[in-house]
Amino acid sequence: MLTETIVDRFNREIRFTRERWDYIVSKRPIMSEYKNQFIDTIKEPELIKTSVYDPEVVLYYKHFKNILGGKYMVTVIKMNTDRFVLTGYISDRIKEGDVIWRKD
Repeated sequence: MLTETIVDRFNREIRFTRERWDYIVSKRPIMSEYKNQFIDTIKEPELIKTSVYDPEVVLYYKHFKNILGGKYMVTVIKMNTDRFVLTGYISDRIKEGDVIWRKD
């Protein structure tokens, strides 16, 4: 299992494994075209929200004009002691949840 460490905008190390990327692409094949945007969303999000289902899970959002005519890339991260990528997807809107941080 290959592991990459991505440092987010708050200097936190996020663990991202090949297994997770393969899982994401198996569920949402379109994501295979947008790995760079996926990683960029972790590094430089525009918005971070808490999950309504799990207080240890956060969603990083970033809007990209070049994704399907203008969509959000969403990375879902478990912020426990391991801090690891759970999944990711493309969305046309921002989901419910409390805002943790918003880019000015």
